[in-house]
Amino acid sequence: MFSIYNISMTQNKLTSLAQNLRREATREENRLWYEFLSSYPNRFRRQVVIGKYIVDFYCSSAKLAIELDGGQHYKNSAIARDDERTQWLNHNGIYVLRFMNSDISNNLSDVCSIIDTLVKERLK
Repeated sequence: MFSIYNISMTQNKLTSLAQNLRREATREENRLWYEFLSSYPNRFRRQVVIGKYIVDFYCSSAKLAIELDGGQHYKNSAIARDDERTQWLNHNGIYVLRFMNSDISNNLSDVCSIIDTLVKERLK
């Protein structure tokens, strides 16, 4: 697994890592992308470098990042890194919306509804 939290990574390395993450997307990332986000009226991009981080999906017009979390995100060290990253993104005006992979697998329509509502609210 790649470490996306290495602060010393150069922009080129982050860009290369983001490209690799797009090629090796999880089943849940692909499902959300191909069944909803790729055709959403407000443009979303996948695996976007923002500062020293890579977010799973990003809508620049709404300043909204969407993160899909697998089991590795529930370990104490990962929770702390995710919190630090979320705080940094929030400080830079980006709202972070997190879903568990199981949300995508079991409740995709609810996830899509939440995303749609939040994008519309943030664009007001």
